[in-house]
Amino acid sequence: MAVYLDTILVPLSLFITIGYHAYLCHTIKNKPSRTTYGINKLRRTAWGLNLNQGDDKKAMLTTQSLRNTLMITILIATITILFNLALAALTNNTYNASHLFSSGFFGSKSDKIFVLKYGSASICLSISFLCSSMAIGFLIDANFLMNTYGEFLSGVYTQSILERGFILALVGNRVFCVAVPMMLWMLGPVPVFLASLALVFVLHEFDFVSKFPHKHELCITVK
Repeated sequence: MAVYLDTILVPLSLFITIGYHAYLCHTIKNKPSRTTYGINKLRRTAWGLNLNQGDDKKAMLTTQSLRNTLMITILIATITILFNLALAALTNNTYNASHLFSSGFFGSKSDKIFVLKYGSASICLSISFLCSSMAIGFLIDANFLMNTYGEFLSGVYTQSILERGFILALVGNRVFCVAVPMMLWMLGPVPVFLASLALVFVLHEFDFVSKFPHKHELCITVK
């Protein structure tokens, strides 16, 4: 029974989270106005096109605009490393105390399953750290380019560097979110499945923009 729970609920949880993000990427590509990331990307593009590189008046605005994203990305990169280190010690303690949990609710307790539990969560955390670290580098470069003036600089190149930073920051954030259910696998496959459902529900509320009925749209009267 324990093996069946691990082989059914864990792949199903991965399918739910990966399927949701595949649908999100498809929606961002085809209908960006329905997602918060797509709307923010359009705003960044318009903002970047209207930004004059080397403008001292807008230098402070650029720094403050990227500061929050940089702080969040640095925080996620730090948390992933701390969680990865703590996960190794937690896995060792869980393996030593595995004989205390004889119920099938906690899943299989074989050596291979314990290695898979730790390996899957550790790989997700490492990928999140890598993406977040690269995002920090791209965002810092974009901040530097926006505050620099020169004939060799291109606004299109600066915009591409900025978008790479935001994309990598989003990927690092989402991989970290996926790693949370994987870490709960230490407690059994059922918490993984429940955490994946809750994760998809919460992310859907943040990622997609609610549709307003046409009768609630504002009417502009030309006098």
